[in-house]
Order: sequence, then structure tokens, then C-alpha cells
Amino acid sequence: MRILLVEDDEGIAKVVTAALASQHYQVDVATDGDEGIELAEIFKYDLILLDWMLPKLRGIDVCKQLRNARDRTPIILLTAQDTSTNKVEALDAGADDYLVKPLDIPELLARIRAVLRRSSSPLLPVLEWGLLHLDPSNCQVSYDQELLHLTPKEYGLVELFLRNPHRIFSQSFLLDNLWSFEEPPTENAVRAHIKSLRRKLKQAGAKNDLIETVYGLGYRLRETSEEGSAQTKTEKNKGKKVAKKTPSNQKQSKVKSDSSLSPVPNAQSEEPKQSGLSAIWDQQKSKYIKRVNVLEQAVTDWRDGNLTGKLREEALREAHTLAGSLGSFGFEEASLKSREIEQILQSAKKASEEEIAHLSQLVVELRQQLETEPNVPKPTHTQQLPIPQSPFLMQSLMGETPKTALHRFPIPNSPRLLIVDDDVKLAQGLASEVAAWKMEVEVAGDISQARKAIARKRPDVVLLDLCFPDSAGNGLELLAELKTTQPPVPVVVLTVTESFAERVKVARLGARGFLQKPVAPQKLMDAIAKALQESGPPQAKLLIVDDDPQILDHLRTVLEPWGFQLTLLNDPQQFWETIEQCTPDLLILDVQMPEFSGIDLCQVVRNDPRWGELPVLFLSAVQDPDTVQQVFMAGADDYVQKPIRAPELLARVLNRIERSQLRLKTIAQKNQMLSDK
Repeated sequence: MRILLVEDDEGIAKVVTAALASQHYQVDVATDGDEGIELAEIFKYDLILLDWMLPKLRGIDVCKQLRNARDRTPIILLTAQDTSTNKVEALDAGADDYLVKPLDIPELLARIRAVLRRSSSPLLPVLEWGLLHLDPSNCQVSYDQELLHLTPKEYGLVELFLRNPHRIFSQSFLLDNLWSFEEPPTENAVRAHIKSLRRKLKQAGAKNDLIETVYGLGYRLRETSEEGSAQTKTEKNKGKKVAKKTPSNQKQSKVKSDSSLSPVPNAQSEEPKQSGLSAIWDQQKSKYIKRVNVLEQAVTDWRDGNLTGKLREEALREAHTLAGSLGSFGFEEASLKSREIEQILQSAKKASEEEIAHLSQLVVELRQQLETEPNVPKPTHTQQLPIPQSPFLMQSLMGETPKTALHRFPIPNSPRLLIVDDDVKLAQGLASEVAAWKMEVEVAGDISQARKAIARKRPDVVLLDLCFPDSAGNGLELLAELKTTQPPVPVVVLTVTESFAERVKVARLGARGFLQKPVAPQKLMDAIAKALQESGPPQAKLLIVDDDPQILDHLRTVLEPWGFQLTLLNDPQQFWETIEQCTPDLLILDVQMPEFSGIDLCQVVRNDPRWGELPVLFLSAVQDPDTVQQVFMAGADDYVQKPIRAPELLARVLNRIERSQLRLKTIAQKNQMLSDK
């Protein structure tokens, strides 16, 4: 299941993410209300965890906005405010539950399970495929009664296969559904997890590979007489009494322990491992100390009679965050002191000397407590939850940044980079660094030289400084010019200036990145490679089915200039032989057509193992809710109304093919680059 966590406190976000991931939930994190709204609109989530106090848009307002948009995703509000008024406001806003900080992780997980049970159909009982069993109630997988120690991703694979026993899953589908958008998987991620899962099943006694590779299509469960067919234990033993298995009557495990793998937790062992929580605190401690610095400054200014409204509001926010966060790290007393500080700042307009002295003493004691080791509670059960073995999460916990230039954004073969910067030494240094990556590099010292270089030979990407005090023109002018070229030249801005207004100007002019000097070479390569990758032509094959030849001609004029390979079909009766011949990356269908409607064709596609994951976009002049509902129930990914607006259609087509095409293109580019070295 996929959960969205909207929390601006990085420390709490990591604690909650680790706990959820260890229970096999896929987690996306947003740090402000606007980002939370955006992710909720883009992705389908099973649950949203929403902090009350967020930058830009409060959590309670996010909840109201989602409910007003008819989004019925279950929402649990998290807050440090423990009053009946707040609870009433939260529930009236549409929240399904309300949890007070500091968070108790076992209680949070229990409430999540309760909300998910209420909001959806009951979970299936124990799933079986021959001797392979999965019990969703305690997240345990066993083969022939022997418990398998699986990583979270391996557990997700098993659950997906058992819930869809006859379906073939493509590699792209598995990556999209088992990895969050913050986790950058490698192209070999699925194969590596399948291989590990097969090894563990074989060690547990499976005679044949239960997971079958269907070459060119993906993976599915293997149908054999030994494994039988998928069914639930409830169905298999209907009318029979089944004795509960206990550790004493279960078969002794034959699998050797592997310290590198995460044991699948049971439902009662829900506390994060002490060492993992301490590691997160060590990483986040300095940020919490900075919050205390703000409180100290506010107390000093208040004592001197110089406290401004702005500093008071900032101190109030920091005290609120500390009150809601510190308890989760084991600082219970510090959390209480922070709450008292918040109440004083909130209630006292004019404080006496005694009140200010008391406030000052609270802040001093708060700092002293944060300088000590956190009192992390020890698990009350024998089994402990490890931090999940996600490379991205583990690197985040250890304070490392993954090197992603070659992994996520591979560089095309011998691209041409133009560096526009009047700092000659810096430009030459960057040129020598970038040239090592098999890139053709040219340096222009001012805007005039840059224009001449572009006129001679169009670059594939431009690295552009904004400030040129000794020459006419500035970087923003050149950026505006490059935006109008067809196709636009991707630009990464590298500048000393750093202001939000400047960032907005750069974004409006279509830049693909904004970096501030000085910048590490790896970060620079990340930005350049990402800009190159995003600017490439789509190179996708589209099959468009519409019985109106004029519509097909119009779509040709809109889409063909963008490099799409188009197959146009005005007779839906020839659909199946056409799709088999052209093997499209995206299917565009009209709703109403003679003989076979677009809904009929979409249902046929969704029922076929080969084409089941093909993106499908509908075009129609029909706008009634019933038709739109039928379209999406048939399996549509998007719906565009006629008359067709070219910019909207292009945006929707590019959006639909981006995820599947990006992965294939990334793999091909990386292989090409490695072969050139």
C-alpha cells in the first residue's frame, strides 16, 4: 500500500518513514502543504498522514481542499495540539483520525491499520499458492510452514503475485508500483529482487522456480501440479477446524541467518530499532539546536523590550515543532517544556519579569536536555524492527547523498555543452571536468560570444551564469532567447546570486536547473545530465483510433512535429491486427465509433497480458459523467475533451509516456556511455 506523509520536520519524517517501510508500506514524503496537494493529485494513495502545522498551507486546510475536490483518501492528522476543539475541527474538515504528538509509533501503526480497514474492503485472509503462504495480518510469508525472511521489496513482490496469480507483471509495472518516486531504482532492481526471492524459496524447499520469467513480457507465478492454484486458507479449509500453529509445532527453519536481510516483522513488533532512531537523532540534532537558538533570541529580545512580531511568530513555530517532535526521539521532558514555552509565547502579550525569567529558565533547561543522549525506549517484545534495507533511505539516514548522475540521468552520446561565464578560470575548470565525461565543451566569456557560438553550432545544453557586469546583456536575456528556439535549448543556470525572485524568473523562462556557486562537480553533472535527458525527443510510437479522418489529420499535424511515430486507424474492426503490427507505446481512442467503441477496445487491451499496462488516453466530445465514469472503469489513464487544444494534448501525451519511456531510454543511454569509455 502507498502512503503520503506530509511533514516538514525532517527528523520525524524519517522516523515515521522507517516505521512504515518496515511494515511494507510504500512512502512518499512532502514537506509543505502545497507539495502535499500536488502529490495527492498526481498519485493515488491508500492513506495520507498530514501534519497540522505546515509551511505554505496548513494541514487542516490541505484536508479541506482534498475533501472539497472529492478526494476520499483516508487522512490521519498529526498535531501537537491536544484539545477537543482541535479534534472537532479536524474531524469536521474530513479527517478520518487524529493523533497527538509526540508520536507513539505502535499506536500510529495500529491507527493506520484501523483506518485502512474502515476505508476499504476487508483484507483477504491468508493467501496461498501451493505451499507458499502469505498472512497479511502479521506480514509473514512462509513456504511449507517455514518462515521466510524477506526484505520489504521481496514481500511486496510476493503479495502482488499472490493477489494476481495469473497475471504477468512487466518490469516497468513492478518498478512503478513497488518503488516510491523518491527511490531511484536501477534497471536491474527487479531482476535482483526476483533472483533473491527465488533463492530463498529454493532454500525453503521449493522444487521448481515458483516465479516464472515470461520472456519479453515480465514475471508471473508458475502453474504446476505441485503448487496448485491460488486460494485463501479460509476457502481451502471451509467447514474444517484448523489447529493454530505455534512455534513449538512449526517445522524448524532450515534457512541460515543472513544479517544483511530484514526479517519480516510480526504485528506486535512495531518499534524502530534503537540504533536506527539514535542515528536519525544524531543526524538531525543540529537542526533542533538551531530551533532552540531562535527561542533564546526571542527571550533575550523580550527581556530587552525589543521582541518583534516576526520573531515572536518564528519562536512560536519552533516551540510548536519541538513540542511535537522531541518526544518521538525519547526527550519526553523536553517535549513538555517546549509545549509550556509555546503556551507562554501564545498567551502572554505583556509578560512580567518573573514570567520572562521562567521562560528563560525553560529554554536553558531545554538546551541542556537536548545536549544529552535521548532516552530511546527499548522494545517491549523480543523481536525488533530493523531499519528497512532501502539503499536510498539508508544513505539518507547516514547523511550521504546518492551519486545519481550516471544512474538516474545518463548522459547522451557525445553531447555539446556551452559554458557561458565571465569567470575564465572557473569556466576552464568546469570544462576540463565535464570533458572527462566524453562531452564536447565550448566556453563563452560573455553574452555576445555565446550568441556567436550558438549561431555557429547549436549546443545540446547550456550552462549559464546570469551576471555579466563588464559586458552588455545579461543571462536572463539569453535564457529568454533560447526558450524561443525550436526545439528549446535546455539551460542550467549557475550563478552567485540566490533569491526566490531570481529563481522564479529563471523557472518562468524555462531553465532546467538552478545552481548556486560554488557547486560540487557531481552536483553539476547531475543537473547537466538531467537537463539533457529531459530535453530529448520522445521517440514514442502512438496508435490513434478515430473514425473521423479529419480528427486523425489534425492529430497528425499536432503530434508528428514532436517526433512521435504515428499509426492512424479509422476502422476499429482492424484494431487488433494493427496494434500487433505497430506495438505502440501509447494508445489514443475515440469513445464513440461504429461497431466497436473506444471503451470496447480499451477493455480488450486491459484483458491481454501483453498490452495490459499500455497507457490509454481517450478523446471525446461527450462530457456527461456516466460516459466519463465508463471510460475510466474500462481502464483509461486520461480523458481529453474535444475540440482538441494542442498544448493540453501534448502535455497529457508526454506525461503518460514519460514514466515508461524514461526508464528504457535511461538504460540505453547508460549502456551506450559505458561502451564509449
